[in-house]
Amino acid sequence: MAPTRTRVASALVVALVLCLCLPALAVAAATPTVDIVKVHGIVDPALAGYVRGTILDAERDGSTVILQLDSLGSYGDQAASLARTIRSASIPVVVWVGPSGARVAGGALFLLYAGSLAAMAPGAGVGPGIPFDLGEASEAPGDAAGRTAQLVALAPGAQATGDGARAVSAGRALPAGPALAQGAVAMVAVDIPGLLAKLDGQTVRAGGREVVLATANRIDRPVDVRFHEIGPFRGVLHAISTPTAVYVLLLLGLWAFAFELTQPGFGVAGIAAALALSLAVYGLSVAPVHGVGIALLVAGTALMGLDVVIRRVQWLTLGGATLFAAGSVFASRGLVPAVRVPLWLIIVATAGSVLFFGFAMTVALRSRERIHTAQVGLVGLVGEARSDLNPEGGVLVKGSLWRARTMDGTIRKGSRIRVRAVEGLILRVEPESD
Repeated sequence: MAPTRTRVASALVVALVLCLCLPALAVAAATPTVDIVKVHGIVDPALAGYVRGTILDAERDGSTVILQLDSLGSYGDQAASLARTIRSASIPVVVWVGPSGARVAGGALFLLYAGSLAAMAPGAGVGPGIPFDLGEASEAPGDAAGRTAQLVALAPGAQATGDGARAVSAGRALPAGPALAQGAVAMVAVDIPGLLAKLDGQTVRAGGREVVLATANRIDRPVDVRFHEIGPFRGVLHAISTPTAVYVLLLLGLWAFAFELTQPGFGVAGIAAALALSLAVYGLSVAPVHGVGIALLVAGTALMGLDVVIRRVQWLTLGGATLFAAGSVFASRGLVPAVRVPLWLIIVATAGSVLFFGFAMTVALRSRERIHTAQVGLVGLVGEARSDLNPEGGVLVKGSLWRARTMDGTIRKGSRIRVRAVEGLILRVEPESD
């Protein structure tokens, strides 16, 4: 009887726990979730990938997505492609241009009208749409008309009007009041809390069906609000995907590479050059930079470097600086002013290159030559190992400390050594027999 009573008691305890937990689990499962996704800057592959990934995660969780948008456009059809992902999402995607001071223009308008509802903040602006591609300051009329027609077709799905989308595309930037009056947006909200309050209970279309939004906390229904920003890796790729960032990285990489050539072995300058040039190559694959301009820039840098080697800081430096400046201007020629490399930066970079190669590199090269000459005079002399050489270390020869490498085996600290050769700026030594 005792075991039977024990089993019955255990069953009652389990049943009681389930009765207490199941309602809580049901409430947790029914808690609506809102994902607020910050979308800032030019729509490029890194930013588009981040938004797509967030929407896919939200579809898996059944969340409502709010894109907090602030973008002046996109490269090529990046925004139009991302807009197709947004429009085909199975969950509601609300697009809010905010906070105050934010602006959506160019190709980024596709994101605004691809959502389930288009909203904006007072003090923000929408438009103009033309040019849709930041890589083309002068867009062909046929292309502009076709993209405007696409916006007009998208607008009703975002509870905006086709006329409002057309006005935004072809006209000037509209502030919140006129944009709402003309049907360019469906809602105006000051901030995220105000937007959540206004959206709560609204009916929107998503995934081919009507959905009632649950975005505001209530006593009987809490809402889980989650905030998202682009991650560090994609954030770096996004930051370097502009012509100005590519220009600066290329300049620093070339300078570091030139300086590394004056140093023995592979040091910090070489690592910095490899990193900067690698990032610049990625940026070149994304940003609309003219290859001819980059080629002229690199050729000009090479001429200035050659002038340092032949010790005639004159005509080659002048010609190299001219090519460098011309390439810098041509690299971003024809782009929208918002992404074009600024003229002041080109002037500073050209002057900096002349000073770097005409002064800093000349001093570094002459210093290396003086050291090398002094090292050659050490061949045959006897010195002392000031650290273990296995195979490299420091040696004291003729009252000075030098970097050395053994020719064979290990040399212990305090041992006598003899200099047998010089490689670059490194002494080749061997043990000196007593």
